[in-house]
Amino acid sequence: MKKKKEFKAFILSTMDDNKVILIRIIVGLIFLSEGIQKFLFPDLLGPGRFEKIGFADPAFWAYFTATFEIICGLMILTGLLTKIAAIPLFIIMVTAFISTKLPLLLDKGFWVMAHEYRTDFAMTLLLIYLFFSGGGSRSLDSKLIKPENRR
Repeated sequence: MKKKKEFKAFILSTMDDNKVILIRIIVGLIFLSEGIQKFLFPDLLGPGRFEKIGFADPAFWAYFTATFEIICGLMILTGLLTKIAAIPLFIIMVTAFISTKLPLLLDKGFWVMAHEYRTDFAMTLLLIYLFFSGGGSRSLDSKLIKPENRR
């Protein structure tokens, strides 16, 4: 019971820092735009890309991923349940690494993979930061969370 309360307190906590908004804007806008682009350019970024990568049922997975990118991107952008929104986006980033960058590493080597992975790497680290810090003082989280859960 105590562990459950501690976990809930952690998930609903946020830093009392106004600079986190810059990270939220970067992460939120990138995921929002990437999700929208999967719908706008289905052959290039949506089901066509997922089919090329080798996903079974590429249309389902492309639009499933796009929907999470849009919803969670908006949540992070506004700072609403930031830590919770970072989790599915982190899973998307890990899946992207395994399905696209790891084969590149094995086929073409470290430097080619490092070049292709640079944005994904930065986004993954920023998601980890948001998971541990929360939305910050300029977020919906800070308006909804009790003052004792702010750090």
